[in-house]
Amino acid sequence: MVNQSKPIVAIFGGSFDPPHRGHQQIVQCAIDTLDIDHLLLVPAYLNPFKSASLASASQRLTWCHTLFDNFDKVIVSEYEIEKGKSIRTSQTVKYFNMAYTVKYLIIGSDNLDTLTTWHEFSWLNAHITWVIVTREGYPLCTDALGKWELLALDAPMSSSQIRSEKALDHVDSKIKKSVHKVLQGTNIMTTEQRVENIVKILDDKKAEEIEVFNLDDADYIAKRVVIANSLNGKHTLALYDHLKKGLREQGDPILTSDTSDDWVVADLGDILIHVMIPEYRQRYSLEQFLSELVENQKKNKDIDPA
Repeated sequence: MVNQSKPIVAIFGGSFDPPHRGHQQIVQCAIDTLDIDHLLLVPAYLNPFKSASLASASQRLTWCHTLFDNFDKVIVSEYEIEKGKSIRTSQTVKYFNMAYTVKYLIIGSDNLDTLTTWHEFSWLNAHITWVIVTREGYPLCTDALGKWELLALDAPMSSSQIRSEKALDHVDSKIKKSVHKVLQGTNIMTTEQRVENIVKILDDKKAEEIEVFNLDDADYIAKRVVIANSLNGKHTLALYDHLKKGLREQGDPILTSDTSDDWVVADLGDILIHVMIPEYRQRYSLEQFLSELVENQKKNKDIDPA
């Protein structure tokens, strides 16, 4: 039996809020320079060192697919965004090590002064080679690093500069219009506004008994769950098609879904949508489960002296 080795990869993660030509230069340079089979581009649901992103996770994922799907060797991964929460880099590396050999981790030189504070830094430092993208004004403080290499690009613009200065000349034309809408505020929606949009789409297409559960205080995979009845199997799939189209137009596309004539589950990361025929809703009593989950979490908070 031949023992085939796993593909060697580099991981390039970040908020990509928005992705821009500097990111494209980094990706191309890494492909040209590093001895890898694939480059995994991993947009974060939320950077562990940030409290919020300007664009939604699904919008940033769409931008990354638009810009990088046609790059040779690049795989845009939905792993962190599908988790619906902030994911530590070490967890991401361990996850991808199951299918690949993660040899490289691409970071900017602006990360070097805080790198030793990253979760499981010692483990990362022992298992990967740091690939450092030079940034003007950020010195190369590499004393704490084990193995490292340089990508000497001196990328002139960061995502935060683009957001603050609206320097759209650094944004690829494929996503410039969409980024402009976000920067102008026309495409920024709160969670509640997104849920309202979902409810409106469902209601407009004759969904029945629509119910929304706020799970901010519950230990659950999503922050909101929307449940609605369809009239029959054909209506279930029609509602899903309307949701998919309507949400995509709002820049809030469905990340993953599971569909059948009787039940549809659509996952937007922090929002889950269940559309089902009445018999299934009665059989599985999903709202009872969610109500009990919220109630138990509230009781636990009341008991906790902290």
